Amino acid sequence: MIPTDAPGSRARGVPRSRGGTRARADKDERMAAITMEQQPAADEHIAGLRNRIDEIDAALVALWKERAAISREVGATRVAAGGTRLVLSREREILERFSAELGADGTQLALLILRAGRGPL
Repeated sequence: MIPTDAPGSRARGVPRSRGGTRARADKDERMAAITMEQQPAADEHIAGLRNRIDEIDAALVALWKERAAISREVGATRVAAGGTRLVLSREREILERFSAELGADGTQLALLILRAGRGPL
């Protein structure tokens, strides 16, 4: 059995002291003070960013609705002229464009956009 006062030994379940606990506490206190000083500026910055996100979301929703309405009008006009409701080559073109720009997420987004305009298949 190794004596508990031997180098490198410690009682079971008792963490080894790394020293500097006061220095670490002082550093933690300084970091907390800095964080508290920066908090109002950070909160203001975050609020500004969230406002911009809300503006972008509103624009996306408006554009989504406008695009869907135009797409439905294209389909109705095509059917009225004796054509098909869908043109698969056009849908493939849109899917490829979104996929090239946004990857797999772009493909999923394009599928949602196409469905909004034409309805489910």
